[in-house]
Amino acid sequence: MAIYLLDTSVIIDVLNQKRGRWQLLGSLVEAGDTLACSVVTLTEIYAGVRPKEVVFTERFLEGLEHYDLDSHLARLAGLLKNEWSKKGRTLGVVDLIIAATALAHNLVLMTDNRKDFPMRELSFYPLP
Repeated sequence: MAIYLLDTSVIIDVLNQKRGRWQLLGSLVEAGDTLACSVVTLTEIYAGVRPKEVVFTERFLEGLEHYDLDSHLARLAGLLKNEWSKKGRTLGVVDLIIAATALAHNLVLMTDNRKDFPMRELSFYPLP
């Protein structure tokens, strides 16, 4: 069984019932897999939620496993930022925290924005 770390783009598609993501995640859960997100993803989701979407959004997010940001993840995200900056690549702090979370906990990242996660050591779910 795998644990899938959902990026914000995937959660937004689920909440908006687009791209068959609701069905995809449902099939993964039925197969015994776990769905998760970083707490920074929660911040991004709540930053864009509209009043009429709050109840549905909260119900969905409560069903996910949440990975907190701690000093170990902050350090790892900072080191990743340093490494990629030296390569001339500017990466967002939120994406670096999500990448660090996936790496530290051996999670499979599910994202539509692979370009934001250039780390070769990451495992990705092959989204259609």
